[in-house]
This record gives sequence, structure tokens and C-alpha cells, in this order.
Amino acid sequence: MLPSQSMAISNDSRHAPATMKGSATIDERAKNCFGCGPDNPQGLHLAFSTDTSVPGHPTATAHFQLDQLHEGPPGYVHGGIIATLMDEAMSKINRPLNVLAVTRHMEVDYLRPVPLYQPLTVTSRHVQREGRKLFHRAEILSPDGTVLARGKGVFIELDKALLSRAGFTQPED
Repeated sequence: MLPSQSMAISNDSRHAPATMKGSATIDERAKNCFGCGPDNPQGLHLAFSTDTSVPGHPTATAHFQLDQLHEGPPGYVHGGIIATLMDEAMSKINRPLNVLAVTRHMEVDYLRPVPLYQPLTVTSRHVQREGRKLFHRAEILSPDGTVLARGKGVFIELDKALLSRAGFTQPED
């Protein structure tokens, strides 16, 4: 895949760019993940597309619409679901960076109520890296582009030797 191309991620490809080969990684085995797992009947079933056109700064985007199962205040999305959406979006940009990483810290600013029954977008981008620390940002947008919530997270790259001993593979460098 050329760096200027976008890559659609379906539940079948499990967040793996076509250029990555080998055994399934931890994120690819998570078929019951609440955010993106195809086998979770109560899950969000998010399908992300990634854009790697800016070298070293990939973005991930998913379009979704939630209903009363995700309600907090009447007519609006529960705050925990909003945090989950951002965490999920930010985690998806670790893969184009060729790392498996876990959330260490996340902050969410709830700017406006996030409505149910409307098409919404969650988008994330990689900001910078410091050793094993990856810094990402995310936003949830209304149909007219209004930012409803904004978050930032720090992800820690998992140790390759530890993963190997546990039987998991790391994306190829």
C-alpha cells in the first residue's frame, strides 16, 4: 500500500494493513472486543478506516449511530460509552505505527451532549512518540462537524519479548 492511500478496516481484516503479514496479533484475536469485535452481540461493532498519508501521523475514523442501549441522560450517549469510543479510536492508530500498545492514561472533555439516533463520527490521530509512549488524540463529531467530545491518551507499547513468550506476535517492523 502506498503511504498516500487510505485503508479501510473491516471486521475481517481486524485493523491490519495489507502490508503486514504473519500470525494474528492480540488485537486481531479480540473478536469479542466491546468496541470492534464482530462476535460481541452487545458490542459497538465499529469499523475503522485509517489514513497513513502523513508519514508517522496516521488517523483512524469510524462512523456510527447509537440507540437507547447506549443511553445515559435521556436522548444522549452515556459518558462511559463516549470514553470507550475515543479509547477504541485511539487504539486503532497503534497498528499503522507497527506497535501493539495498551492504554495507560486517557482524558475526556465532554464538550456537548452526544445525541442518540444520529450519524456520528469518531476520529483519532497520532501526535507524537517518546520511547514506548505513544500520544494520541480523538474527537467525536456531529453530522455538521461540531466537536462534541475531545480526548487524549497515552499508550504504552507492549514488550516484544513478553508477547512472544505469551504466544502472541508483534506487527513486523
